[in-house]
Amino acid sequence: MFRATRRRLALWYVAVTAVLLLLFATGVYFYVWNTLIDRVDDTLKHVAEVVERSLVIELEPESQLLQVNIEASFRHIRDVHEDDHIDLEWFDTTGDCQWSTFLEPPDLPLQTTRHGQTVLLTPEHLLRQITRPVEQERQLLGYLRVSHPWFDVTKPIRQLLLDLSLGITALIVGVGSIGWFLSGLAMRPVKESYQQLKQFTADASHELRNPIAMIQTNIQAALTAPEPQMQQQQLQVIERLTQRLGRLVNDLLFLTRSDGGIIQPTGEVIPLDALLVEVVEEQRLVAERHQVTLSLAIAPTEPELETDFSVWGDWDQLARLMTNVIGNAVDYTRVKLDNLRQVEVCLERTEQQLQIQVKDTGVGITAAALPDVFTRFYRAPVPIDRQAATETVGTGLGLAIAKAIVEQHQGQITAESEVEQGTTIQIVLPYYQAPS
Repeated sequence: MFRATRRRLALWYVAVTAVLLLLFATGVYFYVWNTLIDRVDDTLKHVAEVVERSLVIELEPESQLLQVNIEASFRHIRDVHEDDHIDLEWFDTTGDCQWSTFLEPPDLPLQTTRHGQTVLLTPEHLLRQITRPVEQERQLLGYLRVSHPWFDVTKPIRQLLLDLSLGITALIVGVGSIGWFLSGLAMRPVKESYQQLKQFTADASHELRNPIAMIQTNIQAALTAPEPQMQQQQLQVIERLTQRLGRLVNDLLFLTRSDGGIIQPTGEVIPLDALLVEVVEEQRLVAERHQVTLSLAIAPTEPELETDFSVWGDWDQLARLMTNVIGNAVDYTRVKLDNLRQVEVCLERTEQQLQIQVKDTGVGITAAALPDVFTRFYRAPVPIDRQAATETVGTGLGLAIAKAIVEQHQGQITAESEVEQGTTIQIVLPYYQAPS
């Protein structure tokens, strides 16, 4: 599918470029054609004017009429114009040819025209001619016809056609190659988005299918349970599953809206230290239930800085960010087999930034899995002997949502980890300084 689309894009590049080049080449061709014809016509007119001024006109004694002395007028013309490929013909008033530079005067009818015209001498020989009457004192003395061979126009035109054809062919081949390359670049994000959507749909379907199947199973069990106490237990399981399913749907909806730019953080000044105190207090109950020690440390600011941890953003989104990160740390620390189960949240401020570190002593993440921890539906693998304890740990969307919220607040989030040593999530948010 993508290859066919890429091919069509490349063909469109080539087709549009070919049309534009053909239009350009046609314009150049006719421009050069008309320019060459105008140049030949100007040459013919100039020669005609020069020859007309050089004619020797005499008065005939008998008739007292003016006439042209042909021998005196044209004796040097042949030598002068032979190199220019220009031929001259002189016709009397009746249209008979009296003198010509042609070795064999062409049998062409006399047509008076002051503008150039193209005439066919032989199937292979064309001439460009002008014919002008010569008058003196309102008396017609004869006609002067100046001819120029047509090959002075056709020869450069043929060369131009050859050059244009070769140039257009080379350009079309080049545009085809470049079009194929550019279409590949254009299709790459589409292909990546399609693959991500495909993977996202598959993962979402998998995550939704399990709780739905479990809900159906528990409903059937509740309907067939003989005792009310068993029905009550099944309904409690269904309630937990529906809550999990609801959280999953809300997470998917949040990510979808975030990708579409629908969710934008509201603008208010938020004391990040107060927000962390609130989130840590909420998560401490969950941590204590799993025998995990959760603590918060707010580092004192440098002496020259005010004791202020303000950020500009959305309280609900930032609270969700910290809940996801701290909750994720608690989940992967409670499966630790030893007694060192600690999660420490640290907040400190530099001149322009606020840094939050969530350090845990959990099972850690391998170096191969670390780059994928912010990928949707990705859950870091845990040792086999502790997989049963993590079956109910999240859906793999917590850190993906955290990354989306951090990026919406113009911040950065990174992860460092060592297997069996723990993981550190670092969040950097811009410090908000009130305008003075």
